[in-house]
Amino acid sequence: MSSKEAWQRRLVIRGKIIEAIRAFLSRQGFIEVQTPLMTHAPAPESSIEAFPVSQGRDRPELFLITSPELNLKRLLAEGFDRIFQLGPVFRKGERGRHHLPEFTMLEWYRLGADYYSLMSDCEALIATVACAAGWKAHSVVYRGKEIDISSPFPRLTIKEAFEKYAGWTPGPDPDLDRFNEDMITKIEPNLSHDRPIFLMDYPASCASLSRLKPSDPTVAERVELYAGGIELANGFSELTDPREQGDRFRKEAQIRRAHGLNAYPWPEKFLSALERLPECAGMALGIDRLVMLLTDAPDIDKVVAFPPEEG
Repeated sequence: MSSKEAWQRRLVIRGKIIEAIRAFLSRQGFIEVQTPLMTHAPAPESSIEAFPVSQGRDRPELFLITSPELNLKRLLAEGFDRIFQLGPVFRKGERGRHHLPEFTMLEWYRLGADYYSLMSDCEALIATVACAAGWKAHSVVYRGKEIDISSPFPRLTIKEAFEKYAGWTPGPDPDLDRFNEDMITKIEPNLSHDRPIFLMDYPASCASLSRLKPSDPTVAERVELYAGGIELANGFSELTDPREQGDRFRKEAQIRRAHGLNAYPWPEKFLSALERLPECAGMALGIDRLVMLLTDAPDIDKVVAFPPEEG
């Protein structure tokens, strides 16, 4: 098969995967929504940079969304129960074998749920889309290695992973440079490649928009899904306390200022919505990376119509 034929085949399978995702979520009672791709106030996260969109002198600046998360939670606060959005998101400065500045994200949210519910969702979703991609058994093959996708997937806490592979135990507020470096060089390369695996219970300082674990507030109810050496998804038992979330945003905004990054407007509408947000959980899954896994693609450029340099 020529490289052109392989690329065309992957795009056909990509369409089948997306169709299967929508059908799966619909059967589970989820409603697809479409929130704006531009926002006045992105979440002030220090590790993610939004693309600014000029609006002229007399209008406030807009930004392309890095995630639909804030607006989806606002919809939950308005009474929606199970919702998802599947579409493009944009992150400045992200480019590599697993990264694109414009990529496709699936995010789903459900009321009355926590991150354990999200893990079950992921297990069922992966099995469904693997069948849609042409895999008939409970396994897929990626880069010459068979991956058993039967449920349940193994689960490993951050504490267990660091003690096993990095030789130290991160507390609630570890040195982030050391933590992130060891995640990339020691943890991720050693995660099982023959099974998808959930990495869970991140240090409290890495909570982002997730709540702290009630039984152990030194860790956050945050989970990431890896398969075949690829990070596929990131999910939270969502934080619903506007005061605590505001404090976290202020800390992130300080870090952004210290590093000379763009100062975003305060996300007041989102924080106000948190006052009405019930207990819920949400997961973000990278569609392009999932297609990479299920079509045995060597890099992310091979599963999109055109990479950004050719668009």
